[in-house]
Amino acid sequence: MRLCAGRSSSILQLLRRLTTSADAPKAQRGLPKRWPIAGVKHIVVVASGKGGVGKSTVAVNLALGMSAIDKSLSVGLLDADVYGPSIPRMMNLNDQPELTQQDRILPLVNYGIKCMSMGFLVEEKSAIVWRGLMVMSAIQKLLRQVDWGKLDVLVVDMPPGTGDTQLSITQQVPLSGAVIVTTPQDIALLDARRGAEMFRKVNVPILGVVQNMSAFSCPKCGHRTSIFGEDGAQRMAEELELELLGDVPLHLSIRELCDRGQPIVAAQPDSPQAEEFKKIAKKVLDNLPSDDNSNSYLPR
Repeated sequence: MRLCAGRSSSILQLLRRLTTSADAPKAQRGLPKRWPIAGVKHIVVVASGKGGVGKSTVAVNLALGMSAIDKSLSVGLLDADVYGPSIPRMMNLNDQPELTQQDRILPLVNYGIKCMSMGFLVEEKSAIVWRGLMVMSAIQKLLRQVDWGKLDVLVVDMPPGTGDTQLSITQQVPLSGAVIVTTPQDIALLDARRGAEMFRKVNVPILGVVQNMSAFSCPKCGHRTSIFGEDGAQRMAEELELELLGDVPLHLSIRELCDRGQPIVAAQPDSPQAEEFKKIAKKVLDNLPSDDNSNSYLPR
Protein backbone atom coordinates (compact mmCIF):
# COMPACT_ATOMS: atom_id res chain seq x y z
CA MET A 1 0.00 0.00 0.00
CA ARG A 2 2.80 2.41 0.85
CA LEU A 3 4.48 1.65 -2.46
CA CYS A 4 1.26 2.35 -4.38
CA ALA A 5 0.68 5.57 -2.49
CA GLY A 6 4.25 6.71 -3.10
CA ARG A 7 4.04 5.86 -6.78
CA SER A 8 0.73 7.71 -7.08
CA SER A 9 2.28 10.74 -5.39
CA SER A 10 5.25 10.65 -7.78
CA ILE A 11 2.94 10.51 -10.80
CA LEU A 12 0.96 13.48 -9.53
CA GLN A 13 4.15 15.46 -8.98
CA LEU A 14 5.31 14.61 -12.51
CA LEU A 15 1.99 15.75 -13.98
CA ARG A 16 2.16 19.03 -12.09
CA ARG A 17 5.73 19.63 -13.29
CA LEU A 18 4.81 18.94 -16.90
CA THR A 19 1.95 21.43 -16.77
CA THR A 20 3.80 24.31 -15.08
CA SER A 21 4.42 27.50 -17.00
CA ALA A 22 8.18 26.87 -16.95
CA ASP A 23 7.69 23.78 -19.09
CA ALA A 24 5.10 25.39 -21.40
CA PRO A 25 7.58 26.27 -24.21
CA LYS A 26 8.71 22.63 -24.36
CA ALA A 27 5.12 21.41 -24.58
CA GLN A 28 4.28 23.91 -27.30
CA ARG A 29 7.12 22.98 -29.66
CA GLY A 30 5.04 20.36 -31.46
CA LEU A 31 1.86 22.44 -31.73
CA PRO A 32 0.63 23.48 -35.18
CA LYS A 33 1.01 27.10 -36.22
CA ARG A 34 -2.11 29.22 -35.95
CA TRP A 35 -3.07 30.16 -39.49
CA PRO A 36 -5.84 32.71 -40.12
CA ILE A 37 -8.99 31.66 -41.96
CA ALA A 38 -8.93 33.26 -45.40
CA GLY A 39 -11.04 36.41 -45.53
CA VAL A 40 -11.95 36.40 -41.81
CA LYS A 41 -10.84 39.37 -39.70
CA HIS A 42 -11.94 38.26 -36.23
CA ILE A 43 -12.86 34.88 -34.76
CA VAL A 44 -14.91 34.92 -31.55
CA VAL A 45 -15.70 31.65 -29.78
CA VAL A 46 -18.75 31.26 -27.56
CA ALA A 47 -18.02 28.62 -24.95
CA SER A 48 -19.03 27.10 -21.66
CA GLY A 49 -17.62 24.45 -19.40
CA LYS A 50 -20.84 22.40 -19.57
CA GLY A 51 -23.93 21.86 -21.68
CA GLY A 52 -27.43 23.10 -21.00
CA VAL A 53 -26.60 26.74 -20.30
CA GLY A 54 -27.98 28.11 -23.59
CA LYS A 55 -24.63 28.62 -25.28
CA SER A 56 -25.95 28.05 -28.82
CA THR A 57 -28.84 30.45 -28.22
CA VAL A 58 -26.36 33.09 -27.12
CA ALA A 59 -24.07 32.41 -30.10
CA VAL A 60 -26.91 32.73 -32.62
CA ASN A 61 -28.31 35.92 -31.14
CA LEU A 62 -24.81 37.34 -30.65
CA ALA A 63 -24.09 36.97 -34.37
CA LEU A 64 -27.47 38.48 -35.26
CA GLY A 65 -26.94 41.25 -32.71
CA MET A 66 -23.62 42.23 -34.29
CA SER A 67 -25.24 42.43 -37.70
CA ALA A 68 -28.22 44.38 -36.31
CA ILE A 69 -26.22 47.12 -34.57
CA ASP A 70 -23.93 47.67 -37.56
CA LYS A 71 -25.41 46.83 -40.96
CA SER A 72 -22.03 47.26 -42.61
CA LEU A 73 -20.56 44.26 -40.78
CA SER A 74 -20.33 40.88 -42.48
CA VAL A 75 -20.88 38.17 -39.87
CA GLY A 76 -20.57 34.39 -40.03
CA LEU A 77 -21.60 31.60 -37.66
CA LEU A 78 -19.73 28.28 -37.36
CA ASP A 79 -21.26 25.39 -35.44
CA ALA A 80 -18.29 23.49 -34.00
CA ASP A 81 -20.42 21.04 -32.03
CA VAL A 82 -20.04 17.97 -34.24
CA TYR A 83 -22.02 15.58 -32.03
CA GLY A 84 -24.94 17.90 -31.26
CA PRO A 85 -25.24 20.64 -33.91
CA SER A 86 -27.95 23.19 -33.07
CA ILE A 87 -27.40 25.94 -35.65
CA PRO A 88 -29.41 24.32 -38.50
CA ARG A 89 -32.61 24.29 -36.42
CA MET A 90 -32.05 27.65 -34.76
CA MET A 91 -31.24 29.41 -38.04
CA ASN A 92 -33.95 27.57 -40.00
CA LEU A 93 -31.50 26.08 -42.48
CA ASN A 94 -31.86 22.53 -43.79
CA ASP A 95 -30.38 22.54 -47.30
CA GLN A 96 -27.12 20.89 -48.22
CA PRO A 97 -24.26 23.29 -48.97
CA GLU A 98 -22.92 23.56 -52.50
CA LEU A 99 -19.28 23.22 -53.53
CA THR A 100 -17.21 25.69 -55.50
CA GLN A 101 -15.10 24.61 -58.45
CA GLN A 102 -12.20 24.43 -55.99
CA ASP A 103 -14.17 21.94 -53.83
CA ARG A 104 -14.68 24.48 -51.08
CA ILE A 105 -17.97 24.47 -49.16
CA LEU A 106 -20.29 27.45 -49.59
CA PRO A 107 -21.99 28.38 -46.30
CA LEU A 108 -25.77 28.64 -46.13
CA VAL A 109 -27.25 32.07 -45.42
CA ASN A 110 -30.27 33.23 -43.42
CA TYR A 111 -31.03 36.55 -41.73
CA GLY A 112 -27.92 37.89 -43.46
CA ILE A 113 -25.62 35.51 -41.53
CA LYS A 114 -23.38 32.99 -43.30
CA CYS A 115 -23.64 29.66 -41.49
CA MET A 116 -21.81 26.35 -41.51
CA SER A 117 -22.53 23.24 -39.44
CA MET A 118 -21.96 19.51 -39.56
CA GLY A 119 -25.74 19.38 -39.23
CA PHE A 120 -26.01 20.50 -42.86
CA LEU A 121 -24.19 17.36 -43.98
CA VAL A 122 -26.10 14.69 -42.01
CA GLU A 123 -29.74 13.93 -41.32
CA GLU A 124 -31.11 15.85 -38.34
CA LYS A 125 -32.06 12.67 -36.45
CA SER A 126 -28.87 10.78 -37.31
CA ALA A 127 -26.39 10.10 -34.52
CA ILE A 128 -22.78 10.97 -35.34
CA VAL A 129 -20.86 8.05 -33.84
CA TRP A 130 -17.25 9.04 -34.42
CA ARG A 131 -14.00 8.59 -32.57
CA GLY A 132 -11.80 11.55 -31.71
CA LEU A 133 -9.65 11.47 -34.85
CA MET A 134 -12.71 11.65 -37.10
CA VAL A 135 -14.07 14.59 -35.12
CA MET A 136 -10.74 16.39 -35.40
CA SER A 137 -10.74 15.79 -39.16
CA ALA A 138 -14.27 17.23 -39.40
CA ILE A 139 -13.27 20.30 -37.39
CA GLN A 140 -10.28 20.81 -39.67
CA LYS A 141 -12.56 20.74 -42.72
CA LEU A 142 -15.04 23.15 -41.12
CA LEU A 143 -12.19 25.55 -40.40
CA ARG A 144 -10.24 25.27 -43.65
CA GLN A 145 -12.57 24.13 -46.43
CA VAL A 146 -15.42 26.62 -46.10
CA ASP A 147 -15.47 29.57 -48.49
CA TRP A 148 -16.56 32.35 -46.13
CA GLY A 149 -15.72 35.18 -48.52
CA LYS A 150 -15.03 38.37 -46.57
CA LEU A 151 -16.11 38.36 -42.93
CA ASP A 152 -15.60 40.97 -40.24
CA VAL A 153 -16.47 38.50 -37.49
CA LEU A 154 -16.88 34.73 -37.39
CA VAL A 155 -18.78 33.58 -34.29
CA VAL A 156 -17.97 29.98 -33.36
CA ASP A 157 -20.48 28.01 -31.30
CA MET A 158 -18.19 25.67 -29.35
CA PRO A 159 -19.20 22.30 -27.90
CA PRO A 160 -19.39 22.06 -24.11
CA GLY A 161 -16.30 21.15 -22.14
CA THR A 162 -12.56 21.68 -22.46
CA GLY A 163 -11.49 18.75 -24.61
CA ASP A 164 -10.03 17.94 -28.02
CA THR A 165 -12.28 20.17 -30.12
CA GLN A 166 -11.68 23.24 -28.00
CA LEU A 167 -7.92 22.70 -27.95
CA SER A 168 -7.75 22.01 -31.68
CA ILE A 169 -9.55 25.24 -32.53
CA THR A 170 -7.46 27.33 -30.15
CA GLN A 171 -4.26 25.81 -31.56
CA GLN A 172 -5.11 26.02 -35.26
CA VAL A 173 -6.60 29.48 -35.76
CA PRO A 174 -5.88 32.86 -34.14
CA LEU A 175 -8.80 33.75 -31.91
CA SER A 176 -9.70 37.35 -31.16
CA GLY A 177 -11.40 36.29 -27.98
CA ALA A 178 -13.79 34.03 -26.09
CA VAL A 179 -17.20 34.71 -24.59
CA ILE A 180 -18.03 32.52 -21.58
CA VAL A 181 -21.71 31.61 -21.09
CA THR A 182 -23.08 30.42 -17.77
CA THR A 183 -26.23 30.38 -15.69
CA PRO A 184 -26.21 31.71 -12.11
CA GLN A 185 -26.30 28.13 -10.76
CA ASP A 186 -23.28 27.13 -8.66
CA ILE A 187 -22.64 23.94 -10.66
CA ALA A 188 -22.66 25.85 -13.96
CA LEU A 189 -20.36 28.49 -12.50
CA LEU A 190 -17.79 25.85 -11.48
CA ASP A 191 -17.60 24.59 -15.06
CA ALA A 192 -17.58 28.11 -16.48
CA ARG A 193 -14.50 28.86 -14.36
CA ARG A 194 -12.81 25.79 -15.86
CA GLY A 195 -13.68 27.02 -19.34
CA ALA A 196 -12.25 30.45 -18.61
CA GLU A 197 -9.10 28.91 -17.14
CA MET A 198 -8.60 26.81 -20.27
CA PHE A 199 -8.65 29.87 -22.52
CA ARG A 200 -6.23 31.67 -20.25
CA LYS A 201 -3.83 28.72 -20.38
CA VAL A 202 -3.79 28.79 -24.19
CA ASN A 203 -3.46 32.60 -24.29
CA VAL A 204 -6.89 33.38 -25.74
CA PRO A 205 -8.32 36.71 -24.52
CA ILE A 206 -11.61 36.41 -22.65
CA LEU A 207 -13.95 39.14 -23.85
CA GLY A 208 -16.39 38.69 -21.01
CA VAL A 209 -19.09 36.59 -19.36
CA VAL A 210 -22.77 36.27 -20.29
CA GLN A 211 -25.20 35.30 -17.55
CA ASN A 212 -27.99 33.37 -19.26
CA MET A 213 -31.38 32.28 -17.88
CA SER A 214 -30.88 34.60 -14.94
CA ALA A 215 -34.46 35.03 -13.77
CA PHE A 216 -38.04 34.25 -14.79
CA SER A 217 -40.75 36.92 -14.81
CA CYS A 218 -44.31 35.59 -14.62
CA PRO A 219 -46.20 36.79 -17.73
CA LYS A 220 -49.41 37.10 -15.67
CA CYS A 221 -48.35 38.83 -12.46
CA GLY A 222 -44.83 40.00 -13.30
CA HIS A 223 -43.31 38.33 -10.23
CA ARG A 224 -39.58 37.73 -10.77
CA THR A 225 -38.09 34.40 -9.65
CA SER A 226 -34.38 33.60 -9.76
CA ILE A 227 -34.75 29.90 -10.55
CA PHE A 228 -31.03 29.15 -10.98
CA GLY A 229 -29.73 31.53 -8.34
CA GLU A 230 -28.92 35.22 -8.31
CA ASP A 231 -25.91 37.25 -9.51
CA GLY A 232 -23.63 34.20 -9.65
CA ALA A 233 -22.00 35.25 -12.94
CA GLN A 234 -21.45 38.77 -11.60
CA ARG A 235 -19.52 37.40 -8.63
CA MET A 236 -17.54 35.04 -10.84
CA ALA A 237 -16.67 37.82 -13.28
CA GLU A 238 -15.45 40.03 -10.45
CA GLU A 239 -13.30 37.25 -8.96
CA LEU A 240 -11.74 36.47 -12.35
CA GLU A 241 -11.43 40.17 -13.25
CA LEU A 242 -13.66 39.78 -16.28
CA GLU A 243 -16.46 41.95 -17.64
CA LEU A 244 -20.09 40.86 -17.25
CA LEU A 245 -21.34 41.46 -20.78
CA GLY A 246 -25.03 41.02 -20.09
CA ASP A 247 -27.83 39.34 -18.19
CA VAL A 248 -30.27 37.37 -20.36
CA PRO A 249 -33.54 36.43 -18.64
CA LEU A 250 -35.24 33.04 -18.70
CA HIS A 251 -38.01 33.94 -21.15
CA LEU A 252 -40.45 31.74 -23.03
CA SER A 253 -40.19 33.67 -26.30
CA ILE A 254 -36.41 33.16 -26.51
CA ARG A 255 -36.85 29.38 -26.36
CA GLU A 256 -39.93 29.19 -28.59
CA LEU A 257 -38.50 31.39 -31.33
CA CYS A 258 -35.17 29.55 -31.42
CA ASP A 259 -36.98 26.21 -31.69
CA ARG A 260 -38.93 27.61 -34.67
CA GLY A 261 -35.80 28.88 -36.39
CA GLN A 262 -36.63 32.51 -35.66
CA PRO A 263 -34.06 33.83 -33.16
CA ILE A 264 -35.44 36.64 -31.06
CA VAL A 265 -33.02 39.29 -32.36
CA ALA A 266 -34.37 38.65 -35.88
CA ALA A 267 -38.01 37.91 -35.02
CA GLN A 268 -38.61 40.51 -32.28
CA PRO A 269 -35.76 43.01 -32.65
CA ASP A 270 -37.39 45.66 -30.44
CA SER A 271 -38.17 43.34 -27.51
CA PRO A 272 -36.28 43.80 -24.22
CA GLN A 273 -34.71 40.37 -24.68
CA ALA A 274 -33.39 41.24 -28.15
CA GLU A 275 -32.08 44.55 -26.84
CA GLU A 276 -30.10 42.68 -24.19
CA PHE A 277 -28.48 40.49 -26.84
CA LYS A 278 -27.64 43.56 -28.93
CA LYS A 279 -26.09 45.21 -25.87
CA ILE A 280 -23.92 42.12 -25.41
CA ALA A 281 -22.96 42.18 -29.09
CA LYS A 282 -21.94 45.84 -28.84
CA LYS A 283 -19.69 45.12 -25.86
CA VAL A 284 -18.08 42.17 -27.64
CA LEU A 285 -17.32 44.32 -30.68
CA ASP A 286 -15.92 47.06 -28.45
CA ASN A 287 -13.68 44.52 -26.69
CA LEU A 288 -12.18 43.07 -29.86
CA PRO A 289 -8.49 43.86 -30.36
CA SER A 290 -7.81 46.80 -32.66
CA ASP A 291 -4.02 46.72 -32.89
CA ASP A 292 -2.13 46.06 -36.09
CA ASN A 293 -1.74 42.37 -35.34
CA SER A 294 -5.52 41.81 -35.36
CA ASN A 295 -6.03 43.19 -38.89
CA SER A 296 -9.12 44.82 -37.49
CA TYR A 297 -11.10 47.33 -39.45
CA LEU A 298 -14.23 47.23 -37.34
CA PRO A 299 -15.78 50.68 -36.96
CA ARG A 300 -15.48 52.25 -33.55
